[in-house]
Amino acid sequence: MDTRTYVVSGAASGIGAATAALLREQGHRVVTVDLRDADVVADLSTAQGRGAAVAGVREQTDVVHGVVPAAGIGGFTGTDPALVVSVNFFGAIALVEGLRDLMAAADGAAVVLLASNSITGQPGWAGDVAVACLRGDEEAARAAASAHEAVMVYPASKAALAWWARREGVTEAWIGAGIRLNSVAPGKIATAMTEQLAADPVFGPLSEAYPSAVGRDGRAEEIAAPIAFLLSDAASLVVGSVLYVDGGTDAILHPLAPEGWEVGPL
Repeated sequence: MDTRTYVVSGAASGIGAATAALLREQGHRVVTVDLRDADVVADLSTAQGRGAAVAGVREQTDVVHGVVPAAGIGGFTGTDPALVVSVNFFGAIALVEGLRDLMAAADGAAVVLLASNSITGQPGWAGDVAVACLRGDEEAARAAASAHEAVMVYPASKAALAWWARREGVTEAWIGAGIRLNSVAPGKIATAMTEQLAADPVFGPLSEAYPSAVGRDGRAEEIAAPIAFLLSDAASLVVGSVLYVDGGTDAILHPLAPEGWEVGPL
């Protein structure tokens, strides 16, 4: 079997941990990044921390076959909405961009970003935040986010990730260098984040009504499996796609097609 080297952030728990475990089971090397219990301990919410993360990975390998920036925080009551933007979008993109040359050296690599089905399932989220993210302006994105509740910023950060992968995935800098960009959009998955959601005084009760065709929450390993597929050569024709992995929630809410958003020019 061809052993590859992958980088997974947010690997100390949840989907990141499940993804790292599955890739190792498949015989690959995984360099983990997180605030604790990781090969590279770094804080992706700051420019300094992102630089440390990239430098830490570079100390361990000179080639990367794929990156899964799974680190993220939820938009819960009391959470700083600006922090949601910095971690979820700018932390993820900085890690991916900082390792681009190591992926280009792999002669075939892939990135899988963690979006969310909230980008179609939650109405009224902060489109101006997503626009600022896609412009690459963290200061403006944080300022825009601060004008909203974190619950409306979370899907904006996740939509920006999905759209970034779609926009950049077809460019010479990425697919031209043999690097495929895609994203997965999980639904409600049984992780520490959903435990926080259940305990949230405002949004916890709403989460109980979350629709699912399979009648249960998803499991982290059920997201890890499609991530591993998108990293693999079996997904060689998949570029710029968003794969919903949510037990049918998006299909229940939008049987034909989701409503669109007018978020302004990018």
